[in-house]
Amino acid sequence: MKRKLLCALIAGMGLALSGAAQAAISGGVIKIGVMNDMSGPYADVTGPGSVVAAKMAAEDYVKATGSKLKIEIVSADHQNKPDVGSSIARKWYDAEGVDMITDVPTSSVALAVSQVTTDKNKVNVNTGGGSSDLTGKACSPNFVHWLYDTWMLAHGTGSAVVKSGGDSWFFLTADYAFGQALERDTSDVVKASGGKVLGSVKVPLGTADFSSFLLQAQSSKAKIVGLANAGADTINSIKQAAEFGIVKGGQKMAGLLVFLSDVHGLGLQTAQGLNLTETFYWDLNDQTRAWSKRFAAANGGKYPGADHAGVYASVLHYLKAVDALQDDTDGKAIVAKMKATPTDDPLFGKGTIREDGRKLHPAYLFEVKKPSESKYPYDYYKLVQTIPADQAFRPIDQGGCALVAKK
Repeated sequence: MKRKLLCALIAGMGLALSGAAQAAISGGVIKIGVMNDMSGPYADVTGPGSVVAAKMAAEDYVKATGSKLKIEIVSADHQNKPDVGSSIARKWYDAEGVDMITDVPTSSVALAVSQVTTDKNKVNVNTGGGSSDLTGKACSPNFVHWLYDTWMLAHGTGSAVVKSGGDSWFFLTADYAFGQALERDTSDVVKASGGKVLGSVKVPLGTADFSSFLLQAQSSKAKIVGLANAGADTINSIKQAAEFGIVKGGQKMAGLLVFLSDVHGLGLQTAQGLNLTETFYWDLNDQTRAWSKRFAAANGGKYPGADHAGVYASVLHYLKAVDALQDDTDGKAIVAKMKATPTDDPLFGKGTIREDGRKLHPAYLFEVKKPSESKYPYDYYKLVQTIPADQAFRPIDQGGCALVAKK
């Protein structure tokens, strides 16, 4: 009788512990929100493709691990407006059971969503926003910055252009946090390399007509017109610069944030010769090619850009942390686990997440191919330089993040 009673007690404890572990997953479901620009200037860079990437990550994680986790992916369009993004984040966290938000392009929106996430003790892994302030003065224990930032872009593309003789610059700058941070960080690199910044002009997000801004750039006589913008703004400014004859007049365009979809939209005839810095390219190796072909099949034939890859990899790593903890309720604890666990995925390889929330991986300086050099669809880049992970991003002691222990 005693033995039977003991066995029953142990069995009961096992059931209770199993129930407790399951109860630690809020609502029994891990809910991940993909928030981005679904229809505006960044829709091709992020948009519906990021939702495809997040769903692929959830499916691949369960298949690879045999995990019993239930995962749901939801999405919303923040319209590139901080107030809209904040409102969505609060609703998701407070009323709809969302545990983690990913993507979030447009740095002003990214900063706002990060603050709401911190207030609610949830998790925000940003792949779409670029401001280096996200892991600097605005860093948070609930935040991870996965893909790129303005410091990386400035020290990749900006530094390479200056070294090749482009030592005088005029900036066309998207008039919000990302553009301002990118101009700031690139200006610092230009000046540190012995170059000069001759001026800049702020351009509203989503501008269709760049003529007046390009005239200012033209009249500056700067060797380099630096585009501190992204997405459709980059495409439109480069196309209209060609119409204005800026390149024929001796000036060169430097796209400081250029994605695969931008080059696709421009066409190689227009984009050829552009230098750009990315942390992912679909044709980089066998693993990136295999995943990208799967993605394209699920995304209407469109190949992935870096942001889509970042969403996929970041969701995988988040799920590893939640699975290890068997708890999705404490955002700070989950991010701490993500930082403590080395990253490893087929798209970015092995890496780490620093104390300030910066995800470290190599960056790559590419040059856009000439039309004659492209052999198959989306064969757009040739590799110029690999920037090691420990050199690609700002040193941790230079960002001003309050989370970083003083040495």
